[in-house]
Amino acid sequence: MGDVTTMASTPQRRRPELAAFLRSRRARVTPQDVGMPPGLRRRTPGLRREEVAQLSGVGVTWYTWLEQGRPINASSQVLDAVARTLRLDATEREHLYHLAEVAYAPGPIGDARQVGAEVQGIIDALDPHPAVVYNARYDILATNPAYRHLFDVPLLREGRVRNVLWMLFTVDVSACPLVYRDRELPVMVATLRSAYGRHVGEPAWEDFVRGLSAASPRFAELWRSGDVVEPGPRVKTFWHPDVDRLRMTSVSLSINGMPENRIVVYTPNDAESWERLSRLRRLRPEPEPEQAPSPASARATTA
Repeated sequence: MGDVTTMASTPQRRRPELAAFLRSRRARVTPQDVGMPPGLRRRTPGLRREEVAQLSGVGVTWYTWLEQGRPINASSQVLDAVARTLRLDATEREHLYHLAEVAYAPGPIGDARQVGAEVQGIIDALDPHPAVVYNARYDILATNPAYRHLFDVPLLREGRVRNVLWMLFTVDVSACPLVYRDRELPVMVATLRSAYGRHVGEPAWEDFVRGLSAASPRFAELWRSGDVVEPGPRVKTFWHPDVDRLRMTSVSLSINGMPENRIVVYTPNDAESWERLSRLRRLRPEPEPEQAPSPASARATTA
């Protein structure tokens, strides 16, 4: 009974948070910021409610009720207009959506964020350990040379796919870098499903699940199972045509300022795997550096 009460009270708890958030964002935007004259006798800093409503193209009463935390419905179009007026960044916009209980709609390249030079420098410094930056949907945001050696799959190397799950479920079995697919793929889908709960209804996520389900009956079957699991360390066996098998331990590291994105580092699990990884680097020329995906190519991974 206690759980039901807690769940039912969640929207009521979010409304005061929404009200406080909107008031704080409104207070930091000056009339000059939005091209309005400063005017006289302003009792509080920032914009007035009626100014936010006017600039956002909504009714003053409706915006006042929203800022007062009343139980009114808001569309994504209206929230976007308010977010533009209040000059919210991507993180603040997402926060606004969650507080207003509206399915978050990311921009045209989904929820993939640019990986800055600092993060790229970290994963490059981890070499010879293969390292990659994934978001919660397993989109590949950045890699180091050792990762590109280990995952030397044409679909990834040629940039035709920018998502490791999509690659693993659609590549020919003979070219798949994972040895124990039947053991590893269910875990990856269950990890994806645990993140999906925070993104139900978002177009980028729904398109991805729908598209991969159509491309891979095996993925569709695993998705229907409903299993969920959080990311965690695992020992995985990889196969490479030049050196045969490598046993690698994968560890996920969170990144401050990039919610739901993580660095995954692979460490050889035994001396033989260390030797084979070193031999692979000697046999193969340096892979081409990663190129940031264009919006069109990023969308292609979910088509």
